[in-house]
Amino acid sequence: MNNNSFGIDLGTSNIRIYNRADDEIMMEKNMIAIENKKRVFAYGDSAYEMYEKAPGNINITYPLANGVIADINNMEVIIRFFITALMKNNVKPADYYIAVPTDVTEVEKRAFYDLIKESNVKAKKIMVVEKAIADGLGMDIDIKNSQGVLVVDIGFDTTEISILSLGGIVLSRLIKIGGLKFDEAIKNAVRKEFSLFIGGKTAENVKVHLSELEAEGKNAVVYGRDIVTGLPVEREISTDIVNRALEEHFYSIIDNIKVILERTPPELSADIYRHGIYLTGGGSMVNKLAERIANGTGLKVNIAENPQKSVALGLAKIIKDDNYKSVAYSIEGMGK
Repeated sequence: MNNNSFGIDLGTSNIRIYNRADDEIMMEKNMIAIENKKRVFAYGDSAYEMYEKAPGNINITYPLANGVIADINNMEVIIRFFITALMKNNVKPADYYIAVPTDVTEVEKRAFYDLIKESNVKAKKIMVVEKAIADGLGMDIDIKNSQGVLVVDIGFDTTEISILSLGGIVLSRLIKIGGLKFDEAIKNAVRKEFSLFIGGKTAENVKVHLSELEAEGKNAVVYGRDIVTGLPVEREISTDIVNRALEEHFYSIIDNIKVILERTPPELSADIYRHGIYLTGGGSMVNKLAERIANGTGLKVNIAENPQKSVALGLAKIIKDDNYKSVAYSIEGMGK
């Protein structure tokens, strides 16, 4: 067994890298801070700490957008830095397994392969795994034998809805709704209701702690800039306002799940009715979302134990277990 193997799940918000050598999954923000357009100032969680606070000469960006690579140069830098750190500054030849969305173009899929190849990380072998397949494995679904499994992965920028059967993907749909849209909805609601500008981090913090606040019967406390006076202020926001702001996006996700279900062959529909929906991804943890999906579809909703890491856990399983190696494939020379 080659211990120099890595499984990479590139999320718009977070990057997760499974390292076979220590059997651990590293998760950090998928961000980079560039000073004066050329020097890498920070990356990962360190770059996120500076986000929305940095001076004009430091540009902080996400190299991924809508589930695909938008800035390949900066993404290569992030991969190289993280892999170098994981190998303790001694980069050795290694095998790489990278998860890719299904419902994207062949050119966009190829970009994931090229990313690893061009990152100077001494890649011996680069294998691609469909993200939904890795999700299924990460949630302990026997994807090779199970028929008719519906996986809904709600990420930061996108939601991927997939039907799995016998180790393959029957149907898949990628929609541009995720945690970022939830954050924007909260920002817009606060602006409309209180004439208050709040930042993305503040909105995300409210979203993450919404269920706790509801359980304790507390309001969310936010800090921002008053639109009228321009001064910094503190406001208390009821959880009802936040829940109402999120509803529109919840219903859009439910509508898209229904579209996939309407296109599903009857025999697989019967399996899905028995198994229910498997819900994963960081965005799936938002308050009342699972409940709304269950009510909207009439199906049981199974929530992943570790929704933020289910893809990386699936990649780990593929790397460690030869029975699952067949779900990974190479795209070298594709399109030539």
